Amino acid sequence: MNIRVVTTLLLLTGFCYQASAASDYRIAVVDPNRVVEQSPQYEAARDSLQREVEDRERSLRDQQEQISSLQSKLERDGALMSESEIQRLQNDIRSRTRKLKYARDEFQEDFVLRQNELRARLGRQVKEVIVELAKEQKIDLIISEGLVYSDPRIDISDLVIERLKQEFKPRPE
Repeated sequence: MNIRVVTTLLLLTGFCYQASAASDYRIAVVDPNRVVEQSPQYEAARDSLQREVEDRERSLRDQQEQISSLQSKLERDGALMSESEIQRLQNDIRSRTRKLKYARDEFQEDFVLRQNELRARLGRQVKEVIVELAKEQKIDLIISEGLVYSDPRIDISDLVIERLKQEFKPRPE
């Protein structure tokens, strides 16, 4: 019976020691979505991507307008054209339509790829800032995604955003 009491006391002492040691840890939380959306790096990347998209979209619209113009010409002047002219115009429309579809598909793939590249680069930069802050502020554990609740006093998202703003260097255009 004495062995059980001693064992229980030792276990309780161990739990108490772990609980007191755990109180020495510093834990923080980062809201990754807020950090990314409020960072100047995200805004710059989004603007850059938007400019790229606008140029390609304009090109695709121009191609579509050319196809529409040719279709209108075929409808309007088809009765006055020879069979070979009609055939040549129809082939041109089909060829341009295929090229446009290919260009749209390629544009969509490039857009997704570019978006993922920008996200990955920003993700690495955010992680570096978080690690810097953790070391500077002697934080032992930082929790990010999958968080259900956190007290605002342990949320360091604003610190991360401020650091990102300090490190932001806009690219000359």
